[in-house]
Amino acid sequence: MASFALQLSLISSHGGSPLRITASSNGIPFSKPKSGPSILELPLEKIRRPLMRTRANDPEKVKDLMESISQIGLQEPIDVLEVDGVYYGFSGCHRYEAHQRLGLPTIRCKIRRGTKGNFEAPLTVNEELIKKVVIDVQCYLKQFL
Repeated sequence: MASFALQLSLISSHGGSPLRITASSNGIPFSKPKSGPSILELPLEKIRRPLMRTRANDPEKVKDLMESISQIGLQEPIDVLEVDGVYYGFSGCHRYEAHQRLGLPTIRCKIRRGTKGNFEAPLTVNEELIKKVVIDVQCYLKQFL
């Protein structure tokens, strides 16, 4: 089930402020934030999933989500980072797979804009963490050598 948002602005012929009407096909209030992330439906094939091959999804959770999504639609959008017009998904793996298995062409996304620098900072933290773990393991192994 695809969801959509409708927003109408009506301007009174008597002046005054415009009347705004908003609706969403899945019951979630539609809002367009003044700043910060925006909510959009994106085609699944437009979202790159760099971590997809690093872990397996829980099949039972995917099955439950498929049932829920087919009955009431996606309730929580997946988080997507947009960098230079390319969309990267790092979370929402179960929701993404449920959409794929249901044959849905799009998924509701909370999109944050970013730069290539957004990818460099986490890698630096991970490298430092990995170095610390390696040093800890080396110290531990020295006890037995």
